[in-house]
Amino acid sequence: MRLEFTVDGPIATIRLNRPEAMNSIDSEMRVALLEACDRIRTDDAIRVVILTGTGRAFCTGSDLKNTFPPEDGYARAAFSGEGDSSTSDILKLIDKPIVCAINGFALAGGLELALACDIRIAADGAKFGLPEVAIGSIPGAGGTQRLPRIVGLTNAMHMMLTGERIDTQEALRIGIVSRVVPAEALMDTAHAIAAKIAANAPLAVRAVKQLALTGADLTLEAGIRAERMAWGVLRNTEDRIEGRKAFAEKRPPVYRGR
Repeated sequence: MRLEFTVDGPIATIRLNRPEAMNSIDSEMRVALLEACDRIRTDDAIRVVILTGTGRAFCTGSDLKNTFPPEDGYARAAFSGEGDSSTSDILKLIDKPIVCAINGFALAGGLELALACDIRIAADGAKFGLPEVAIGSIPGAGGTQRLPRIVGLTNAMHMMLTGERIDTQEALRIGIVSRVVPAEALMDTAHAIAAKIAANAPLAVRAVKQLALTGADLTLEAGIRAERMAWGVLRNTEDRIEGRKAFAEKRPPVYRGR
């Protein structure tokens, strides 16, 4: 099974499971990931997702031994809508928070997959890199756009133009990950973060994710207008009223996503 998908209460876990191939992505894994994301998107009981890998790699991108350029030209695929989709784009199907637990090597498309997640934590000893220039390509699954937004232009340029790998401490310093933990504590830490998110009001959580992601492409004024609109939409929801009641009554809130 190239991908393991499990659900524990409000938390879904996707585990890339090709350890013999460093969790590189082939067509079968890509289809399985698409199916898992579609399940998450349509299941309101799932409130947060953990994405991780098996073995010594999180993901090393496309399986270069089994994925070659198609015989058809790119123009036909692009104009038919087939040429602009990458594996990291699949995660855009999910409007719920995604916690990426990076258990080992996150290279090329694997790092781009991690960059498409909302929170990234790493096991000490993990390695990160975008080495595509060394094989005559570019980080074409969002890497050239997401990495500079996350770590700043200079740090991103250094990684992308040299193709060098960095360790967890450097990844923490420049902001690729928010936390580094011992390998044996990685999944417990990811679950603890996911549980905290899942305990919050689902509609508010999804609104925060949407606002933060879309706001990056807006002016400050436009972003604040979108924020006020979302606040107004949430103002009279059952969950917001429940949150205030629970605070006044000094009890844990019971949120229903309504």
